[in-house]
Amino acid sequence: MRNSADVVIVGGGVMGCSMLYYLANLGVARTLLLERDVLGSGSTGRSQAICRMHYSNPVTASLAWESLQVFTNFDQMVGGGSGFVKTGYLVIVEPVDRQGLAQNVAMQLELGIATRLVSAAELRDLAPAVQIFPEEGLAWEPESGYADPYQVTTSYAARARERGAEIALRTSVTGIEVANGRVQGVVTEQGKVAAGTVVVAAGPWSRRVLEGVGVDVPLVPVRHQIMLVTRPVEAVPAHPTVGDIAQSLSFRPDGSNLTMIGFGEDEADVDTYNQGVDMLAAAEVMGRLVRRVPGMADAYFRGGWSGLFTVTPDWHPILDKVPGIEGLYCAVGFSGHGFKLSPMIGLTMAELIVKGRASSVDITPLRFSRFAEGALLSSRYRYRVLA
Repeated sequence: MRNSADVVIVGGGVMGCSMLYYLANLGVARTLLLERDVLGSGSTGRSQAICRMHYSNPVTASLAWESLQVFTNFDQMVGGGSGFVKTGYLVIVEPVDRQGLAQNVAMQLELGIATRLVSAAELRDLAPAVQIFPEEGLAWEPESGYADPYQVTTSYAARARERGAEIALRTSVTGIEVANGRVQGVVTEQGKVAAGTVVVAAGPWSRRVLEGVGVDVPLVPVRHQIMLVTRPVEAVPAHPTVGDIAQSLSFRPDGSNLTMIGFGEDEADVDTYNQGVDMLAAAEVMGRLVRRVPGMADAYFRGGWSGLFTVTPDWHPILDKVPGIEGLYCAVGFSGHGFKLSPMIGLTMAELIVKGRASSVDITPLRFSRFAEGALLSSRYRYRVLA
């Protein structure tokens, strides 16, 4: 392992590996990524991996839209596979949220995103298996779908290594060294690494890392459950990816005969949270799924897992320099949005580090100081993960 680097990245999820790759593309290849376990072993590997653009704010919608272009052209733009599958994405809201839905779609259209409001009659052609109730609002994204977090993470890592980056696995960072208000490097279980730039991208462990240098960052780990069911293909041969805001769940196809369902937002301890599925909650969620897709009544449970969202007060990430410590950056608090934004987060953070500002997408709304300034971002829905 290198004992010095131009940039050290703490965290080997999709964010860390994406940043490592885009830094190399911008000419910074004497880099080191440190991961406490293996690549993608944290929140990345437990993601539902939905790729959609429906948000309430231009910054997240833009990051998602530009990232989709990378996912769908990954071999040409990066090299390797993303596992992207286009399914279309359907948003369903209660009557009270129809105005918010229309405003979000209008905002997305201004950004050039492929989306539109649809009627219940149109939905019968787009997704005949899906049942809609009176006065619910609908929006459709034809280009959206899902990808493979492991493929994306390891492809970014492989391309970064080819350009000279180094990755050290099973190497925990025990501290960040700071002197006279400037980063000096990091301390690991294997020794010190000198570096003038350090980026914290350690997912739900990020708060702990930053606390070590006296930085209080408002991050809360939230447990999110994922359940897999076998779909009765004779009754439901196919369905799109669905953000069922009206029922507080999301679901997408997984391969030829499985459906993946995401649900639940409960605060958790990063070290002791239940990584399995609560069966009583799963049974209740199945009832909601069958209400939405009646043909799923004969679906059966195949297993599942739980992962962690790292949530900020406004459910948006922090992409910025850390105030008060020169050379320290953070990409944290993705609040359930992370994977779908990861290509552009890697690029914009690399631009911020190398050029002093992000030029591909303006990420100033995601600055560290917005909490103290009272400039929090907001959602048009109560379902905060669509903020």
